Amino acid sequence: MAHDDADPAYPAHWEADVLLLDGTAARLRPIRPSDAELLVEFYARVSPESKYKRFFASYPTLSDRDVDRFSRVDYHNRVALIVTLAQDMVAVGRFDKVSDDEAEVAFLVQDDQQGRGVGQLLLEHLAQAGRECGVARFVAEMLPQNTRMSQTFNSAGYRIADGVNDEVLTVTLVLDHTETSVGVMLSREHRAEARSMQRLLSPSSVAVIGASRRSDTVGSRLVRNLVLGGYAGKVYVVNPAADSVAGMPAYDSVEEIPGGVELAIVAVPAESMDDVVLGCAANGVHGLVVVSSGFSETGEEGKQRQRTLVGLARSYGLRLVGPNCLGVINTAEEVSLNASLVPSMPPQGRVGFFSQSGALGVTILETVSRRGLGLSTFVSAGNRADVSVNDLLQYWEEDSATEVVLLYLESIGNPRKFSRIARRVARQKPIVAVRSGLTTQGVPMGHEVTSPVAPQSAIDALFGQAGVIQVDTLEDMFDVGQLVAHQPLPNGRRIAVIGNSDALGLLTADFAAAAGLRVEHMASLGADARGADFERALVAAMAADVDAVVAVYIPLLDTRAEEVANVLASVGSRCDKPLVSTFLAAKGVPELLRVPYEATGAGRGSVPSYRTPEAAVRALARVVEHSRWLQRPPGARRSFTDIDKAAGRRIVDRCLRASPGGAELLAEETSALLGSYGIDVVPVTPATTLDEAIAAGAAAGWDVALKATAERVRQRPDLAHVWRTIGGPDDMLAAWTNLTAIIDDPEHAAFVVQPMAPPGIPLTIAALEDPLFGPIVAFGMAGAPSELLGDVAYRIPPLTDADAADLVREVRAAPLLFGYRGSEVVDVRSVEEIVLRLAQLKDDLPSVQALDLELVLAGAQGAAVLRATGRVLPVPSTRTDDFTRRLSNPAASAGIALGRRTASG
Repeated sequence: MAHDDADPAYPAHWEADVLLLDGTAARLRPIRPSDAELLVEFYARVSPESKYKRFFASYPTLSDRDVDRFSRVDYHNRVALIVTLAQDMVAVGRFDKVSDDEAEVAFLVQDDQQGRGVGQLLLEHLAQAGRECGVARFVAEMLPQNTRMSQTFNSAGYRIADGVNDEVLTVTLVLDHTETSVGVMLSREHRAEARSMQRLLSPSSVAVIGASRRSDTVGSRLVRNLVLGGYAGKVYVVNPAADSVAGMPAYDSVEEIPGGVELAIVAVPAESMDDVVLGCAANGVHGLVVVSSGFSETGEEGKQRQRTLVGLARSYGLRLVGPNCLGVINTAEEVSLNASLVPSMPPQGRVGFFSQSGALGVTILETVSRRGLGLSTFVSAGNRADVSVNDLLQYWEEDSATEVVLLYLESIGNPRKFSRIARRVARQKPIVAVRSGLTTQGVPMGHEVTSPVAPQSAIDALFGQAGVIQVDTLEDMFDVGQLVAHQPLPNGRRIAVIGNSDALGLLTADFAAAAGLRVEHMASLGADARGADFERALVAAMAADVDAVVAVYIPLLDTRAEEVANVLASVGSRCDKPLVSTFLAAKGVPELLRVPYEATGAGRGSVPSYRTPEAAVRALARVVEHSRWLQRPPGARRSFTDIDKAAGRRIVDRCLRASPGGAELLAEETSALLGSYGIDVVPVTPATTLDEAIAAGAAAGWDVALKATAERVRQRPDLAHVWRTIGGPDDMLAAWTNLTAIIDDPEHAAFVVQPMAPPGIPLTIAALEDPLFGPIVAFGMAGAPSELLGDVAYRIPPLTDADAADLVREVRAAPLLFGYRGSEVVDVRSVEEIVLRLAQLKDDLPSVQALDLELVLAGAQGAAVLRATGRVLPVPSTRTDDFTRRLSNPAASAGIALGRRTASG
C-alpha cells in the first residue's frame, strides 16, 4: 500500500485486513498525519456519551491542536491505530508510554460499530505493537459506567489488576501471552471467519452481475444454474443493456436492486470490476464470487489488478471468492445454492469440498456425482486472492451438515495457520488432501508463491502433524473420501478378507501386507457363492478379532449381484467396523450398495466399492493411519521454569545491533543463547599449537578430545578429524601428530579441545525460520548416511510432548535409540527435552534464522550437545500466524507451492 506520508518510521507491517465478529472485513492500520480530516469526521459521528466516557468530560469537538496531537505519533513512544470501513474511520486506539515498559491505553469506537469486536481487535494489535516497542504493561483509566470498555479488557484473557480511585476505575494489563489470551484470540478469529463464510454460502438473495440474454454466455449460465438448482432465495440479474434476462427483470446496476443483496456473482470484464465492487458496497452486499478471468493468471498487469480488487473489496467490508473461479455450491435443502458454472447440483451429502482449480472443478464435481459421494458445500477458490482453505476449515468445523472435508490444494497462503486449524478440525472431521505438482513443483497459474527454505518433506510433516490424510492423486482422494464419508473409522490394522475368488483373495492379502495391514481372518467362498454365503461369512468376520473387513465379489456371470449387494449393504449399514468392497470392479458407491441419504440423514452405511483390491486396501491403510493419529493423545506443552526468554532476546538484539543485516553467531554467543533456554553446550577451547592444546587439556582435567572443526574437514566422511580419550600430554602429542599428518593444511583446520562426553548415538537437532512456515524443528542421526538418505523428521512449533516423542521416533534409524542389536537404550526423554526447549526458543525468537545442534551425543545417562552453530537475521514483519488476527495480505506473496520433489529434484 502506498503511503502519502514519506515517513521512514511508519510501521507498514502493522497494517492488517481484519474481520469483525459478524464476518465483515475492515482495515486496521497506524494513523498518519494525513488522516487529520478522517479523524475530525469520525469524531463528529461519535455520540456525546461516548466522548464523555473517553475524556471524562464534555468534549464536543477537537481543536486543531488536538487533531495534530492525535494524528501525529512517533510509532514507538506514542502509537495510534485506526480501523476504517468504506474509507471512513470508525475507531481509534492508542497508547502513550509513561515509562520504558508501561503505557496508557485508550479507545474510541463509533457508536454504530460498538459490539462488533472492534475494541478487542484494537487491543490485540496495540498489544502486539507495544511488545515490539518494549511495553510490558498497559494501564487504562475508565469510568465505572463504561461497561463496553470494561468488557473489552475483561475478555482479553490477559492478567488484569484493577482498582478504584476517585470514582475512576484503573485497569492494568500485563502483555505477556497467556494460554487464556491466545485462546480468546483464536476463538474470536474462528467465530469471525466461520461467520464470514456462512454469509457467503447461505445468502438470502443473490445478484448475477453480467447476466446476458445469450444462452452461450457465462452470465446466462450462472442465472440458469441458480434457477434450475432450486435456489431458495431471491435471484436478481444485472445487465444495463437488457430489459430482462431469463424472464426476470434486469437492473442497470446492483445499486438499483431494492431491499439489498447479500451475495453477488460477478461475470464482467476484469477492467470493470472496480465499479462493480463500489456498486455492491453501496447496496450492502456481503460477499463476491468472481468467476471473471483476466487477473493474476494473465501476468504482472493482471496481478496488480487483482491486488486492487481485493484491497477495494476489503476496504468496503466484502469477502471475495476468486477471481477466475468456478463458484460456490450449498446443497442444503433450505438453501440449494448453485452459484457456479456447474450445470447440475451434486447430490446432497456429508462432504465439504475445497478446490483451488476452477478448470478441474467441473471434472471433480462430475466424479463426485458418478461415485455417489454427496456434498454439503463446494467452493472453488480460483486465484485464491481472499477466501482460502483456512477460511473454509473454520466454517466446516462448525457446520453440522459437513462431517468430512476434501481438499484439492495447489498452494497454501498461511501454512502455519493451516496447521493449527487443521489439527483442531481433523480431531472431529477427517480431512483428505491431494496436492498438485508432485514432480514438477510447478507454480499454479494465478498464485503468487514464496519458495520455502524448508524442504518438501517439511510440508509432509505439516500435513501429518495436523492429522490430514495425504494422498497423491484425485482418484486416491475419492477412494479415501468415500470410505470416511460412509463407513466408521477402524480401530487398528487387523483386517478380514471375504471373497468368491481365491486368486483375488491372495492378492488382497499381499496388497494388505504391503500397505502395513495385517490379515487375521480369511474366507474363500468359491465362485458360485450366493448372498446367504456372503452373509454368514461377513457376520462371522465382523464378530472376529479384526478392525475392518474387505469383501471381494467378481462373479463369472452377473446373476447374483443384486442379492450379494443387498447383503453387503445390510451388513455395512448396521456394523460398527468399516466394510469396503471390490464389487463387480465398480468404482465409487454403486447404486446397489447405497444407503439412501434420507434414510439415515447422512448416507452413513453405504459400502464403497473399488475397481481393484489394491485400491481398497490402499484407501483402508490411509484411514487406519488417521485413526491411529486420533488415538494418540495430543499431548501437552511443557513449561520450563528455568528458561530466560528476556536474556535470549537481549543476546539476539545485541547481535543484530552489531550486524543489522544479520550474521553468523560466534561460538560463545550460540552457547549463551542456547543456555538461556536451558540447553548446555559442552565448552571448547581453541588450540592453534600443540602447546595450547596441552594447556587446554590440562585445564579441563584431561579425558578430552582434539577436534578439527573447519567445515571442509568435518564434513568429509573419509577424513578422520577427531582424536578421543586423551588422558595426558603424551596422548595429546600423539593426537596432534596423527591429525596434522592426515589433514591437508592443518594450520587452518581450526583445532579445539573439548572434554569427553559419555558415549552415545550421534544426533543432529536443528531449528530454522521459514518465510511462510515460521519456525521448523528437524531431527535426525548425525552423519553422511542419514543426510544422503534424507532420514530427517520435521515438526512445526509450538510442540507438545507427544509431538517431540513422535519426531524422535519417526526417523528410520530410530531403533538405534532403543537397544538395537543389544546396545544400551538411550535416555530418549533427555533428547525430547532438548527438542522441546529448542522448539520454544525458535517459536519465541523469530530473528534467530537458524540454530543447528550439529552433534548431540545421546546415551543411557542423558544427552550432551557437543557442537552448535547459529545465525540471526532481522525479521522485517510479523509471522504469518502471530498473536493478532489478520487476513492474508493480497499485496504480498500469497502462498507456498505444494508439489513434492522427485528423488533427483
